[in-house]
Amino acid sequence: MQYIPNTDDDRAAMLMAIGVSDFKELLQPIPENLRLKNPLPLPEGKSEWEVRRHMLIRAKKNRDMTQYSSFLGAGIYDHFIPAAVRALTARSEIYTAYTPYQPEVSQGTLQIIYEFQSMICELFGMDAANASLYDGASALAEAVLLAQSHTRRSKILWPISVHPHYRQVTEAIGKPMGIGTEILAIKDGKLDESDLANKLDSETAAVVFQYPNFFGIIEELKPLIEATHQQGALAIVVADPIAMGVLESPGTLGADIVVGEGQGLGIDPAYGGPGLGLFAAKSPFTRKIPGRIAGVTKDREGQRGFTLTLQTREQHIRREKATSNICTNQALCAAMATIHLSLIGTNGLREIAETCMAKAHYLARELEKVPGVEIAFTSPFFKEFAVRFPLPPAQVVEQLLKKRIFAGIPLRHFRIDMDDLLLVAVTEQRTKEEMDAYVAAIKDIV
Repeated sequence: MQYIPNTDDDRAAMLMAIGVSDFKELLQPIPENLRLKNPLPLPEGKSEWEVRRHMLIRAKKNRDMTQYSSFLGAGIYDHFIPAAVRALTARSEIYTAYTPYQPEVSQGTLQIIYEFQSMICELFGMDAANASLYDGASALAEAVLLAQSHTRRSKILWPISVHPHYRQVTEAIGKPMGIGTEILAIKDGKLDESDLANKLDSETAAVVFQYPNFFGIIEELKPLIEATHQQGALAIVVADPIAMGVLESPGTLGADIVVGEGQGLGIDPAYGGPGLGLFAAKSPFTRKIPGRIAGVTKDREGQRGFTLTLQTREQHIRREKATSNICTNQALCAAMATIHLSLIGTNGLREIAETCMAKAHYLARELEKVPGVEIAFTSPFFKEFAVRFPLPPAQVVEQLLKKRIFAGIPLRHFRIDMDDLLLVAVTEQRTKEEMDAYVAAIKDIV
């Protein structure tokens, strides 16, 4: 049992034992202006059951997706998660598994990583994938670093139709490396090809595309990628893995690197995180892929086994030779995605994607029937679209909260000069009744 001093004599004895006469002597390294001058205004302590009751009361004030219809998106989506995903990942051998440094005792963990990598390669049409990264934004930043290393160039072209938060993360990581970003214009929600042609040159390391893009629009990637390659630049695609159920894979269309956010694959939205960074590339870039890659091998008896094959992070090799200083991967989230994809299968993924698309288009058509409501772009979209209302988006959100509806995300939050638009996402979980209630609520306030 741990001994905790609770009298002045006890504390004095402990201070004497470590060679100081007063507790303040231990604080000498801390500047005086940073020290707490008065005791913290903490309430009196409570018993365990009192604390539990207090937290439950506070938790009930939250408005979450179990109580409200959610049309939120912008990178984090309310997709269905089979109960088996939670049940299996809650098992201790998965839930508590750590870095598989010792392959002889980590075969299960390594096999999950290997299966995860294989599924991501198949989804994106690529040759190799890593064991995952923190989230979609950090995965894109790593892709940009790879492009700079491979091309020895430092200019990145970036359409405004790529997630603004992804650009902010990439710029924060890339700026110290001398990487500069140049913004490309859009036309009807899609990348303006003429602007790409004007800005793409021999100094460009890569062009970033999102598929579907931040506004839900489906970009026509093939000609854009071909134009990128003509200048010797790499094509980086940020892809939604759910959309791969109905869209042609980026790898088939010529992408060099594909990244994405894997939250929709069995991971709760959970107030915006954690995410799951997906990263895959064509074979010429395999040795520059950040993080680590699990592979298949054979032991001395000829039996199949799994091991970490390529480990390019600074924790494994000399810092100056590392491709990344990210020291971990989202192994538990990757396990959730692996189990989720195994359960739904190819046909299930296609059905989910088709359902998302059909429902999103149904809601868009019904909203357009309301006087004064306009779908912002006419280009084809997947499960997300931008809407213009005859009143401010923030007001729409506030009014629909009263009807237990999360209406969407105002684009003013992203500082892209589209303050009059609301981004609305529709997943397979939204019912016709929920969508009709959304339209009825809009009619009431408009």
